[in-house]
Amino acid sequence: MFFFLSYQTKVQMLAGDDYRTPVLGSIKEWIQAVPLQFLYALLGYLGDSVNYKDPSSGLKSPLASLPSCYPGIDMPSEGLVRWQLRLEYFAYETLQDLRIAKLFDIIVDYPDSSPAIEDLKQCLAYTGQHSKLVDSFISSLRYRLLTAGASTNDILHQYISTIKALRIIDPTGVFLEAVGEPIREYLRRRKDTIKCIVTMLTDGTGGNAAGTGNTGDSLLEELNRDAESQETVDFDDDFITDDKQAWINAMRWEPDPVDADPSRGGRNIRKIDILGMMVSIIGSKDQLVNEYRVMLAEKLLNKSEYDIDSEIRTLELLKIHFGESSMQRCEIMLNDLIGSKRTNTNIKASLAKLPHTGIEQGGSDMSLDVLDATILSLNFWPPVQAEPINLPVAVDQLLSDYARRFHEIKTPRKLLWKKNLGVVKLELQFEDRTLQFTVSPMHATIILKFQEQTSWTSKNLAAAVGAPVDTLNRRISFWVSKGILVESPGPEGDDHIFTVVDEMTDTNRNGLGRGAFEELSMADEEGERTVASVEEQLRKEMTIYEKFIIGMLTNFGSMALDRIHNTLKMFCIAEPAYDKSLQQLQSFLDGLISEEKLEMRDGMYFLKK
Repeated sequence: MFFFLSYQTKVQMLAGDDYRTPVLGSIKEWIQAVPLQFLYALLGYLGDSVNYKDPSSGLKSPLASLPSCYPGIDMPSEGLVRWQLRLEYFAYETLQDLRIAKLFDIIVDYPDSSPAIEDLKQCLAYTGQHSKLVDSFISSLRYRLLTAGASTNDILHQYISTIKALRIIDPTGVFLEAVGEPIREYLRRRKDTIKCIVTMLTDGTGGNAAGTGNTGDSLLEELNRDAESQETVDFDDDFITDDKQAWINAMRWEPDPVDADPSRGGRNIRKIDILGMMVSIIGSKDQLVNEYRVMLAEKLLNKSEYDIDSEIRTLELLKIHFGESSMQRCEIMLNDLIGSKRTNTNIKASLAKLPHTGIEQGGSDMSLDVLDATILSLNFWPPVQAEPINLPVAVDQLLSDYARRFHEIKTPRKLLWKKNLGVVKLELQFEDRTLQFTVSPMHATIILKFQEQTSWTSKNLAAAVGAPVDTLNRRISFWVSKGILVESPGPEGDDHIFTVVDEMTDTNRNGLGRGAFEELSMADEEGERTVASVEEQLRKEMTIYEKFIIGMLTNFGSMALDRIHNTLKMFCIAEPAYDKSLQQLQSFLDGLISEEKLEMRDGMYFLKK
């Protein structure tokens, strides 16, 4: 017992907590150099000298093959071989238990921890204790990851790393199915899962939470390369062209492990498709495509230039996975940007042939050269958010002039401006500094009003820019936070006075550095969107089914989610036909519950009384 305890302690010391270097080889070398040498001397002293060449040994076990390497030992005895196998199994099991206990941390560090994953793979192949890995890792996931404190983005990154790591340990994907199901089930209950998945697919960090992937690589590009590499080694019985290949495939066949779920198909059918697993969390590829379409629209509408190379690359990769028909609207959106750039160039080229004309405002000359327009095929874009705004007169005149020239080039087409969309580059000049900002048209309109007078009340300013007072207060807080404006109480409790700050000492308090030039970029405030979200679009589309649902619950009293879903599919077949998923219906019903139109008890929906 003391020998095995000391042996276990030594293996644990050799293993350590460094997951970036393999340790199994050094453990086996130590076994050869120390314990086996001791046992060789001990067994020799005890008279155990039977070897494999002695026919009287009567050895009939699988140990009959001569071991390949025993340093300093010419001819090992049967007893020594048995001790070697016993010690190696104990070392494999000890290292396996150590790595399984720390598997969550190992996967967090993946791919840097790949050597530890390879060691664990060899240990499990030797011991066959895969079920211990599954049970322990699921327990760690529920305790450390699947909690309210973990962000959806962190959970998804860990899920992807788990897929990659377990694919090394078990290429058949049997144990990944068992481990991944709790993660998928938990993510389905989070509202921001779809948005986070789309962001990870397209954000250019290679799916790495730390952003350490190849520069410019998105998770989608990584998955595409991964799929191509798998295609070079995978084979499909459906495409066998000759009997020779069929025979080769038959010789390669192996049964699934006993833990495999028979409903998932055999190892030759089951393929570990990371993107497919991500889509399975959402429920359907259409939901992912719709979310991507909304995010793409947000990104394109907030571009100050026509650089869309990365978006085109992402779209082409998505078309590979989801088909061209699914991505057709997104392709039209990108074509709108390409066409806008061409139209914008033509309009400005036509200006170069004419005498220079400008619009004077405050001594500054504004021309069409400062305006770049994005021309949308609105029927193919997600619904854009409308916001009332009174642009400065000079800017309004500039838009009218651009629209007139567009009509001359594109007769009979005309422009209908969405004045609250787009970005504005501003340069604010003070006595001792110059600051540059990139802001929304509403922010630009607000600050330009302070050219007319240095102080405004919130009500008067809201009337001047054509926005509600609460909208003004949300937007003007950006300028207050940057130290450009200062807020003070007004004559009325709900009215405030905003004044331009000229002194540099006041702006230092708000984080603006000292110097002649400051360039700051700004994204719109959280919650302010230029495009209707997928949830808002779904809510609008599902409104027509609200009366059907109310009528069903009136007649039947209570219904489960599945029954409501099946009933709508059965009876709502006229245009627009009901084609929503179970998750989308549940989201809509949750909205009706929040509006106190419905209530749910024990999984059944009732009318609110």
